Amino acid sequence: MLFASTVFLFIFLPTVILAYYGVPDQETKRGRNLILLLGSYVYYLYGAAEFLPILMASTLADYGLAHLIAGDPRRKRLWLAVSLALNLGLLVYFKYANFLVHEIDLLRARSGLPAFAWAEVILPIGISFFTFQKLSYVIDVFRGEARPLRDPLDFALYVAMFPQLIAGPIVRFREIQMQLRTRRESLDRFFEGLTRICWGLAKKVIVAESLGRFADAVFSLPPGAVDTKTAWLGAVTYTLQIYFDFSGYSDMAIGLGRVFGFDLPENFRRPYSAVGITDFWRRWHISLSRWFRDYLYIPLGGNRRGTARACFNMAVVFVLCGLWHGANWTFLAWGVYHGLFLIIERLTGLRRLPAHRWVVTRRVATLLVVTVGWVLFRSADFEQAALLLRAMFIWTDLPLTYELSLNFNPWDLGVLALAAVAFALPAEYSGYRGLIASARPRPTFAAVLLVVVVFPLCGLLIVSSPAAPFIYFRF
Repeated sequence: MLFASTVFLFIFLPTVILAYYGVPDQETKRGRNLILLLGSYVYYLYGAAEFLPILMASTLADYGLAHLIAGDPRRKRLWLAVSLALNLGLLVYFKYANFLVHEIDLLRARSGLPAFAWAEVILPIGISFFTFQKLSYVIDVFRGEARPLRDPLDFALYVAMFPQLIAGPIVRFREIQMQLRTRRESLDRFFEGLTRICWGLAKKVIVAESLGRFADAVFSLPPGAVDTKTAWLGAVTYTLQIYFDFSGYSDMAIGLGRVFGFDLPENFRRPYSAVGITDFWRRWHISLSRWFRDYLYIPLGGNRRGTARACFNMAVVFVLCGLWHGANWTFLAWGVYHGLFLIIERLTGLRRLPAHRWVVTRRVATLLVVTVGWVLFRSADFEQAALLLRAMFIWTDLPLTYELSLNFNPWDLGVLALAAVAFALPAEYSGYRGLIASARPRPTFAAVLLVVVVFPLCGLLIVSSPAAPFIYFRF
């Protein structure tokens, strides 16, 4: 069930809100937590019914294993290993089995051997995200940084809460533990959440969908139809599309959490204003970056064992970060590519430069590196990536194809021009914060306009042309 769909916006969400607030506000929030959990399971059931038992069973297993870790200190490493094997085993099987079998079949074919008889494995939606959340909980309990939850309902809600179940942000247990039992709901927070939902919906439906038409048209062109201007158009529009698509989802997720009284972590902080790749990863998909830092990079030794070991640790993190995004060599190459630039910044000392030094030059250089990386990320294979990158940096000029020229209409061009402003805005600027900055004691005119005008416009656009799934749904 997509956030940007009529079923979600006009049936599912109002029903859950009415049921949630129809339950008396209790000190422990248990009744409202139950409503929210049932709604979350219905949400998952709608799009992945066959995988709901896996989500529920793995949740129950980690609930029990966390209690074993806390109650049996002598064997807590064993129980942690069981949890890691269970969670990572499920993730590897569902996400990478098809890829591994395909690669083995290619090797067997070169030796004249037949391919394996293999039924394609279907990827459960959201598995990368809820797996990392469950691991966060178990590891925090193992480290003694959190006590296991007594109520399995609270833990199940932490894992499956529908605002962030499918594509994050990845909520670490320590960030939400207290909110599961004590959180504040109010009319101000409800309206603030509603405004954030509308803001994210507009990013997705109005901006990302228009940009996606350009990007999809370019990346679907045959090799002989790609020239320099077309390749750059595809690279730039996808660079903007993935930001507005994913940050739009994150805005909606955070807004939905706020509607139910939760404060979910921010996931973006103007990433295209970064002055280096290190700075970029402090601003892009923040919840994933922090997860890898706290649960992989630091346990590997972080930067405490010298520069060489820090570079090695960083390389490991970004190889796994690339693979986390998908079972394709292009994702691995994208992770290695970013890891390489992070290592270069560490070795040269560029990461230690003050943020105000050579701002324009560093922003342009960082944006160029990031845009080239997105070509790797979006391409179906290395052949397509090489074709587009060659066209970007070796000048060729061809007539526009008819399919691509269809996108050069006033609406899509206007949206593209508006979206491109994101490249030039100040580093700490936030359009959303501007909407709510003076919303108390009464909402701003702009915030009200967003709710009563932009939301219906988005609804009309969805009815006339259903939005594509969020890009990060497939990860």
